[in-house]
Amino acid sequence: MIEGNDIICFCNDWDGDPLSKKQIVSRLARKNRVLWVNSTGTRNPTASIHDLRRAWKKLREFARGSRRVSENISLCCPLVVPFHGSRLARWLNRKVLLWSLRRICRKLGFERPITLTFVPSSADVAGSLGERILVYYCVDEYSEFTGTDRVAILDMERRLIEKSDLVIVSASRLHETKQRLNSNTLLITHGVDVMHFRKACLPETPIPVECSRLPRPVIGFFGLIADWVDLEVIRSLACARPEWSFVLIGEARTDTSALKQLPNMYLLGRRSYEDLPGYCKAFDVAILPFLVNELTIAANPLKLREYLAAGLPVVATPLPEIQRLGHLVQLARSPAEYLAQLETLLQAGNHGPSLARSLSMDTESWDGKVEQLSALIQGLTTPATARQLA
Repeated sequence: MIEGNDIICFCNDWDGDPLSKKQIVSRLARKNRVLWVNSTGTRNPTASIHDLRRAWKKLREFARGSRRVSENISLCCPLVVPFHGSRLARWLNRKVLLWSLRRICRKLGFERPITLTFVPSSADVAGSLGERILVYYCVDEYSEFTGTDRVAILDMERRLIEKSDLVIVSASRLHETKQRLNSNTLLITHGVDVMHFRKACLPETPIPVECSRLPRPVIGFFGLIADWVDLEVIRSLACARPEWSFVLIGEARTDTSALKQLPNMYLLGRRSYEDLPGYCKAFDVAILPFLVNELTIAANPLKLREYLAAGLPVVATPLPEIQRLGHLVQLARSPAEYLAQLETLLQAGNHGPSLARSLSMDTESWDGKVEQLSALIQGLTTPATARQLA
Protein backbone atom coordinates (compact mmCIF):
# COMPACT_ATOMS: atom_id res chain seq x y z
CA MET A 1 0.00 0.00 0.00
CA ILE A 2 1.09 3.58 -0.58
CA GLU A 3 2.29 5.26 2.59
CA GLY A 4 3.51 8.57 3.94
CA ASN A 5 1.27 10.64 1.64
CA ASP A 6 -1.09 13.52 2.28
CA ILE A 7 -4.42 12.74 0.60
CA ILE A 8 -7.38 15.08 0.00
CA CYS A 9 -10.58 13.10 -0.52
CA PHE A 10 -13.80 14.60 -1.87
CA CYS A 11 -16.43 12.15 -0.63
CA ASN A 12 -19.95 11.75 0.66
CA ASP A 13 -20.77 12.86 4.22
CA TRP A 14 -18.55 11.30 6.88
CA ASP A 15 -21.41 10.29 9.19
CA GLY A 16 -23.32 8.41 6.48
CA ASP A 17 -23.32 4.66 6.00
CA PRO A 18 -19.85 3.22 5.28
CA LEU A 19 -20.12 3.09 1.50
CA SER A 20 -17.25 2.34 -0.87
CA LYS A 21 -15.65 5.74 -0.24
CA LYS A 22 -15.32 5.19 3.50
CA GLN A 23 -14.12 1.63 3.07
CA ILE A 24 -11.36 2.79 0.73
CA VAL A 25 -10.34 5.92 2.59
CA SER A 26 -10.26 4.29 6.03
CA ARG A 27 -7.77 1.76 4.71
CA LEU A 28 -5.61 4.39 3.03
CA ALA A 29 -5.55 6.28 6.34
CA ARG A 30 -3.72 3.40 8.02
CA LYS A 31 -0.49 4.62 6.41
CA ASN A 32 -1.34 8.09 5.07
CA ARG A 33 -2.82 11.36 6.33
CA VAL A 34 -6.26 12.15 4.92
CA LEU A 35 -8.40 15.26 4.68
CA TRP A 36 -11.97 14.07 4.13
CA VAL A 37 -14.08 16.75 2.41
CA ASN A 38 -17.79 16.21 3.03
CA SER A 39 -20.20 16.12 0.09
CA THR A 40 -20.41 19.18 -2.14
CA GLY A 41 -23.69 17.76 -3.51
CA THR A 42 -24.98 16.63 -6.87
CA ARG A 43 -28.72 17.26 -6.54
CA ASN A 44 -30.48 20.59 -6.68
CA PRO A 45 -32.15 21.17 -3.29
CA THR A 46 -35.91 21.14 -2.81
CA ALA A 47 -38.19 22.51 -0.11
CA SER A 48 -38.62 19.04 1.39
CA ILE A 49 -38.14 18.41 5.10
CA HIS A 50 -35.23 16.11 4.27
CA ASP A 51 -33.38 18.79 2.29
CA LEU A 52 -34.10 21.52 4.84
CA ARG A 53 -32.73 19.36 7.64
CA ARG A 54 -29.70 18.52 5.52
CA ALA A 55 -29.05 22.22 4.82
CA TRP A 56 -29.28 23.08 8.53
CA LYS A 57 -26.93 20.23 9.36
CA LYS A 58 -24.44 21.48 6.76
CA LEU A 59 -24.49 24.94 8.34
CA ARG A 60 -23.84 23.54 11.81
CA GLU A 61 -21.02 21.30 10.56
CA PHE A 62 -19.41 24.19 8.67
CA ALA A 63 -19.51 26.33 11.82
CA ARG A 64 -17.57 23.67 13.71
CA GLY A 65 -14.61 23.96 11.34
CA SER A 66 -12.19 21.19 10.45
CA ARG A 67 -11.53 18.54 13.07
CA ARG A 68 -9.98 15.15 13.55
CA VAL A 69 -12.52 12.32 13.32
CA SER A 70 -10.33 9.24 13.21
CA GLU A 71 -6.71 8.15 13.28
CA ASN A 72 -5.00 10.09 10.47
CA ILE A 73 -8.32 11.50 9.19
CA SER A 74 -9.38 15.13 9.46
CA LEU A 75 -12.85 16.26 8.40
CA CYS A 76 -13.77 19.38 6.46
CA CYS A 77 -17.42 20.36 5.97
CA PRO A 78 -17.53 22.89 3.12
CA LEU A 79 -20.33 25.35 2.62
CA VAL A 80 -21.41 25.44 -1.02
CA VAL A 81 -24.30 26.84 -3.02
CA PRO A 82 -25.83 23.63 -4.43
CA PHE A 83 -26.93 24.97 -7.81
CA HIS A 84 -24.32 23.47 -10.11
CA GLY A 85 -26.06 24.71 -13.25
CA SER A 86 -25.46 28.33 -12.19
CA ARG A 87 -22.17 29.88 -13.32
CA LEU A 88 -22.35 32.38 -10.50
CA ALA A 89 -22.87 29.66 -7.88
CA ARG A 90 -19.98 27.63 -9.26
CA TRP A 91 -17.68 30.67 -9.36
CA LEU A 92 -18.55 31.47 -5.75
CA ASN A 93 -18.11 27.85 -4.67
CA ARG A 94 -14.70 27.67 -6.31
CA LYS A 95 -13.47 30.84 -4.59
CA VAL A 96 -14.73 29.80 -1.15
CA LEU A 97 -13.60 26.18 -1.45
CA LEU A 98 -10.12 27.03 -2.68
CA TRP A 99 -9.63 29.55 0.11
CA SER A 100 -10.88 27.23 2.86
CA LEU A 101 -9.15 24.07 1.64
CA ARG A 102 -5.80 25.79 1.10
CA ARG A 103 -6.04 27.24 4.60
CA ILE A 104 -6.82 23.82 6.10
CA CYS A 105 -4.02 22.16 4.12
CA ARG A 106 -1.54 24.73 5.44
CA LYS A 107 -2.80 24.14 8.97
CA LEU A 108 -2.37 20.36 8.56
CA GLY A 109 1.02 20.74 6.91
CA PHE A 110 -0.08 19.07 3.66
CA GLU A 111 2.46 19.44 0.86
CA ARG A 112 1.96 18.30 -2.73
CA PRO A 113 -0.94 16.02 -1.79
CA ILE A 114 -2.74 13.37 -3.77
CA THR A 115 -6.34 14.32 -4.50
CA LEU A 116 -8.71 11.36 -4.64
CA THR A 117 -12.17 12.56 -5.57
CA PHE A 118 -15.36 10.51 -5.75
CA VAL A 119 -17.66 13.35 -6.84
CA PRO A 120 -17.86 15.29 -10.14
CA SER A 121 -18.90 18.46 -8.27
CA SER A 122 -15.26 18.81 -7.17
CA ALA A 123 -14.24 19.61 -10.76
CA ASP A 124 -13.80 23.35 -10.23
CA VAL A 125 -11.40 22.82 -7.30
CA ALA A 126 -9.67 19.48 -7.78
CA GLY A 127 -6.32 19.98 -9.49
CA SER A 128 -5.89 23.51 -8.08
CA LEU A 129 -4.70 22.54 -4.60
CA GLY A 130 -1.03 21.96 -5.37
CA GLU A 131 -1.56 18.25 -6.01
CA ARG A 132 1.06 16.08 -7.59
CA ILE A 133 -1.60 13.48 -8.56
CA LEU A 134 -5.31 13.78 -9.27
CA VAL A 135 -7.45 10.61 -9.25
CA TYR A 136 -11.16 10.48 -10.04
CA TYR A 137 -12.83 7.38 -8.58
CA CYS A 138 -16.24 7.01 -10.23
CA VAL A 139 -18.75 4.62 -8.64
CA ASP A 140 -22.03 5.84 -10.18
CA GLU A 141 -23.48 7.51 -13.26
CA TYR A 142 -24.16 10.66 -11.24
CA SER A 143 -26.03 12.49 -14.00
CA GLU A 144 -28.77 9.83 -13.87
CA PHE A 145 -29.78 10.40 -10.24
CA THR A 146 -33.21 11.91 -9.74
CA GLY A 147 -33.06 15.64 -8.98
CA THR A 148 -29.67 16.36 -10.53
CA ASP A 149 -28.94 19.02 -13.14
CA ARG A 150 -27.90 16.46 -15.75
CA VAL A 151 -26.21 18.92 -18.12
CA ALA A 152 -24.21 20.57 -15.33
CA ILE A 153 -23.11 17.24 -13.81
CA LEU A 154 -22.00 15.88 -17.18
CA ASP A 155 -20.02 19.06 -17.88
CA MET A 156 -18.29 18.99 -14.48
CA GLU A 157 -17.50 15.30 -14.79
CA ARG A 158 -16.10 15.72 -18.29
CA ARG A 159 -13.71 18.44 -17.11
CA LEU A 160 -12.71 16.39 -14.08
CA ILE A 161 -12.02 13.26 -16.13
CA GLU A 162 -10.01 15.11 -18.77
CA LYS A 163 -7.61 16.61 -16.23
CA SER A 164 -7.27 13.54 -14.01
CA ASP A 165 -4.04 11.54 -14.05
CA LEU A 166 -6.02 8.37 -13.40
CA VAL A 167 -9.72 7.46 -13.54
CA ILE A 168 -10.95 4.45 -11.58
CA VAL A 169 -14.42 3.03 -12.21
CA SER A 170 -16.36 0.34 -10.36
CA ALA A 171 -18.46 -1.04 -13.24
CA SER A 172 -17.94 -2.09 -16.84
CA ARG A 173 -20.52 0.39 -18.18
CA LEU A 174 -18.68 3.22 -16.42
CA HIS A 175 -15.43 2.02 -17.96
CA GLU A 176 -17.03 2.13 -21.40
CA THR A 177 -18.30 5.71 -21.00
CA LYS A 178 -15.42 7.32 -19.07
CA GLN A 179 -12.61 5.82 -21.12
CA ARG A 180 -13.76 7.92 -24.07
CA LEU A 181 -12.60 11.00 -22.15
CA ASN A 182 -9.45 9.62 -20.52
CA SER A 183 -7.54 6.64 -21.88
CA ASN A 184 -6.05 5.99 -18.43
CA THR A 185 -9.37 4.65 -17.11
CA LEU A 186 -9.25 1.35 -15.22
CA LEU A 187 -11.80 -0.93 -13.57
CA ILE A 188 -11.67 -1.93 -9.91
CA THR A 189 -14.87 -3.68 -8.84
CA HIS A 190 -16.24 -3.09 -5.36
CA GLY A 191 -15.03 -5.02 -2.36
CA VAL A 192 -16.53 -6.14 0.92
CA ASP A 193 -15.60 -6.20 4.60
CA VAL A 194 -15.61 -9.99 4.64
CA MET A 195 -14.90 -10.59 8.32
CA HIS A 196 -17.57 -8.13 9.43
CA PHE A 197 -20.38 -9.76 7.46
CA ARG A 198 -19.11 -13.28 8.14
CA LYS A 199 -20.32 -12.75 11.70
CA ALA A 200 -23.74 -13.76 10.37
CA CYS A 201 -22.38 -17.31 10.13
CA LEU A 202 -21.19 -17.42 13.74
CA PRO A 203 -23.32 -19.08 16.44
CA GLU A 204 -22.53 -16.34 18.96
CA THR A 205 -23.96 -13.56 16.76
CA PRO A 206 -27.43 -12.71 18.11
CA ILE A 207 -30.46 -12.19 15.90
CA PRO A 208 -32.11 -8.83 16.72
CA VAL A 209 -35.23 -9.24 18.86
CA GLU A 210 -37.47 -7.57 16.27
CA CYS A 211 -36.65 -10.36 13.80
CA SER A 212 -36.30 -13.35 16.12
CA ARG A 213 -39.98 -14.36 16.13
CA LEU A 214 -41.05 -13.54 12.60
CA PRO A 215 -42.84 -16.27 10.64
CA ARG A 216 -40.47 -18.19 8.38
CA PRO A 217 -39.15 -17.90 5.79
CA VAL A 218 -37.75 -14.38 6.12
CA ILE A 219 -36.91 -12.67 2.82
CA GLY A 220 -34.61 -9.72 3.47
CA PHE A 221 -33.22 -6.56 1.93
CA PHE A 222 -30.97 -3.87 3.36
CA GLY A 223 -29.80 -0.64 1.78
CA LEU A 224 -31.17 2.71 0.77
CA ILE A 225 -34.77 2.31 -0.37
CA ALA A 226 -34.78 4.74 -3.28
CA ASP A 227 -36.42 5.07 -6.66
CA TRP A 228 -34.03 2.58 -8.28
CA VAL A 229 -35.34 -0.29 -6.09
CA ASP A 230 -38.13 -2.25 -7.78
CA LEU A 231 -40.75 -2.05 -5.05
CA GLU A 232 -43.35 -3.67 -7.31
CA VAL A 233 -41.36 -6.91 -7.22
CA ILE A 234 -41.31 -6.82 -3.42
CA ARG A 235 -45.01 -5.99 -3.21
CA SER A 236 -45.93 -8.78 -5.64
CA LEU A 237 -43.90 -11.33 -3.69
CA ALA A 238 -45.47 -10.32 -0.38
CA CYS A 239 -48.97 -10.57 -1.88
CA ALA A 240 -48.24 -13.94 -3.48
CA ARG A 241 -46.87 -15.44 -0.27
CA PRO A 242 -48.68 -13.85 2.70
CA GLU A 243 -47.30 -16.54 5.03
CA TRP A 244 -43.71 -15.36 4.38
CA SER A 245 -42.08 -12.42 6.15
CA PHE A 246 -40.45 -9.62 4.16
CA VAL A 247 -37.96 -7.43 6.04
CA LEU A 248 -36.63 -4.19 4.55
CA ILE A 249 -33.85 -2.37 6.39
CA GLY A 250 -32.78 1.11 5.36
CA GLU A 251 -33.84 4.71 5.01
CA ALA A 252 -36.77 5.16 2.64
CA ARG A 253 -36.38 8.01 0.15
CA THR A 254 -39.25 6.99 -2.07
CA ASP A 255 -42.93 6.23 -1.57
CA THR A 256 -43.34 2.95 0.34
CA SER A 257 -47.03 3.36 1.22
CA ALA A 258 -48.05 0.36 -0.92
CA LEU A 259 -45.72 -1.84 1.12
CA LYS A 260 -46.76 -0.52 4.51
CA GLN A 261 -50.31 -1.77 3.93
CA LEU A 262 -49.19 -5.41 3.78
CA PRO A 263 -49.32 -7.37 7.09
CA ASN A 264 -46.27 -9.51 6.25
CA MET A 265 -44.09 -6.51 5.36
CA TYR A 266 -41.68 -5.17 7.99
CA LEU A 267 -40.01 -1.85 7.16
CA LEU A 268 -37.55 -1.41 10.00
CA GLY A 269 -35.83 1.79 8.90
CA ARG A 270 -32.11 2.43 9.06
CA ARG A 271 -30.01 0.20 11.29
CA SER A 272 -26.34 0.58 12.17
CA TYR A 273 -23.65 -1.01 10.03
CA GLU A 274 -22.36 -2.79 13.12
CA ASP A 275 -25.71 -4.58 13.57
CA LEU A 276 -26.21 -5.71 9.96
CA PRO A 277 -24.64 -9.19 10.41
CA GLY A 278 -27.27 -9.99 13.05
CA TYR A 279 -30.05 -9.00 10.66
CA CYS A 280 -28.44 -11.05 7.90
CA LYS A 281 -28.47 -14.03 10.24
CA ALA A 282 -32.25 -13.59 10.51
CA PHE A 283 -32.70 -13.75 6.72
CA ASP A 284 -33.38 -17.00 4.88
CA VAL A 285 -32.80 -15.40 1.47
CA ALA A 286 -31.68 -11.91 0.46
CA ILE A 287 -33.07 -10.09 -2.56
CA LEU A 288 -31.74 -7.30 -4.79
CA PRO A 289 -34.63 -6.14 -6.97
CA PHE A 290 -33.67 -3.19 -9.18
CA LEU A 291 -35.32 -1.29 -11.97
CA VAL A 292 -33.25 -1.53 -15.14
CA ASN A 293 -32.20 1.91 -16.39
CA GLU A 294 -29.06 3.88 -17.17
CA LEU A 295 -28.37 4.46 -13.49
CA THR A 296 -28.58 0.81 -12.42
CA ILE A 297 -26.87 -0.61 -15.51
CA ALA A 298 -23.79 1.42 -14.45
CA ALA A 299 -24.10 0.42 -10.78
CA ASN A 300 -22.14 -2.15 -8.84
CA PRO A 301 -24.39 -2.84 -5.82
CA LEU A 302 -22.34 -3.04 -2.62
CA LYS A 303 -25.04 -5.13 -1.00
CA LEU A 304 -24.47 -8.10 -3.30
CA ARG A 305 -21.01 -8.83 -1.92
CA GLU A 306 -22.17 -8.01 1.60
CA TYR A 307 -25.03 -10.52 1.34
CA LEU A 308 -22.63 -13.16 0.01
CA ALA A 309 -20.01 -12.43 2.68
CA ALA A 310 -22.80 -12.98 5.21
CA GLY A 311 -23.29 -16.40 3.62
CA LEU A 312 -26.76 -15.68 2.28
CA PRO A 313 -28.31 -17.04 -0.89
CA VAL A 314 -29.29 -14.15 -3.15
CA VAL A 315 -31.91 -13.59 -5.82
CA ALA A 316 -31.14 -10.47 -7.87
CA THR A 317 -31.96 -8.55 -11.02
CA PRO A 318 -29.39 -9.42 -13.72
CA LEU A 319 -27.59 -6.10 -13.97
CA PRO A 320 -24.19 -6.35 -15.69
CA GLU A 321 -22.13 -6.22 -12.49
CA ILE A 322 -24.43 -8.70 -10.76
CA GLN A 323 -23.97 -11.11 -13.67
CA ARG A 324 -20.22 -11.04 -12.99
CA LEU A 325 -21.04 -13.05 -9.85
CA GLY A 326 -23.83 -14.97 -11.55
CA HIS A 327 -22.40 -18.32 -10.46
CA LEU A 328 -23.13 -17.30 -6.86
CA VAL A 329 -26.49 -15.58 -7.44
CA GLN A 330 -29.92 -16.62 -8.68
CA LEU A 331 -31.04 -14.18 -11.38
CA ALA A 332 -34.64 -13.01 -11.90
CA ARG A 333 -36.20 -10.48 -14.27
CA SER A 334 -39.82 -10.40 -13.10
CA PRO A 335 -41.93 -11.02 -9.98
CA ALA A 336 -42.75 -14.51 -11.29
CA GLU A 337 -39.05 -15.34 -11.77
CA TYR A 338 -38.21 -13.97 -8.33
CA LEU A 339 -40.88 -16.16 -6.77
CA ALA A 340 -39.73 -19.26 -8.64
CA GLN A 341 -36.09 -18.72 -7.62
CA LEU A 342 -37.02 -18.14 -3.98
CA GLU A 343 -39.15 -21.26 -3.84
CA THR A 344 -36.40 -23.35 -5.42
CA LEU A 345 -33.89 -22.20 -2.81
CA LEU A 346 -36.28 -22.75 0.08
CA GLN A 347 -37.48 -26.17 -1.07
CA ALA A 348 -33.88 -27.33 -1.51
CA GLY A 349 -33.06 -26.26 2.04
CA ASN A 350 -30.47 -23.90 0.60
CA HIS A 351 -31.31 -20.96 2.84
CA GLY A 352 -29.84 -19.00 5.73
CA PRO A 353 -26.18 -18.05 6.23
CA SER A 354 -23.60 -20.54 4.97
CA LEU A 355 -19.88 -20.36 5.72
CA ALA A 356 -19.12 -21.92 2.33
CA ARG A 357 -20.88 -19.04 0.57
CA SER A 358 -19.10 -16.53 2.77
CA LEU A 359 -15.70 -18.02 1.92
CA SER A 360 -16.38 -17.31 -1.77
CA MET A 361 -15.87 -13.61 -0.98
CA ASP A 362 -12.35 -13.94 0.42
CA THR A 363 -10.92 -12.76 -2.91
CA GLU A 364 -13.23 -9.70 -2.92
CA SER A 365 -12.03 -7.96 0.24
CA TRP A 366 -11.69 -4.18 0.43
CA ASP A 367 -8.08 -4.69 1.54
CA GLY A 368 -7.30 -6.30 -1.81
CA LYS A 369 -9.12 -3.57 -3.75
CA VAL A 370 -7.17 -0.83 -1.97
CA GLU A 371 -3.92 -2.63 -2.76
CA GLN A 372 -4.94 -2.54 -6.44
CA LEU A 373 -5.62 1.19 -6.19
CA SER A 374 -2.33 1.80 -4.40
CA ALA A 375 -0.36 -0.02 -7.08
CA LEU A 376 -1.95 2.14 -9.77
CA ILE A 377 -1.21 5.35 -7.86
CA GLN A 378 2.39 4.27 -7.32
CA GLY A 379 2.67 3.89 -11.08
CA LEU A 380 1.85 7.58 -11.43
CA THR A 381 4.55 8.92 -9.12
CA THR A 382 7.37 8.98 -11.70
CA PRO A 383 8.49 12.42 -12.94
CA ALA A 384 7.05 11.71 -16.39
CA THR A 385 3.49 11.42 -15.13
CA ALA A 386 3.46 13.28 -11.84
CA ARG A 387 1.26 16.38 -11.72
CA GLN A 388 3.23 19.58 -11.49
CA LEU A 389 2.53 22.08 -8.75
CA ALA A 390 -0.35 24.42 -9.68
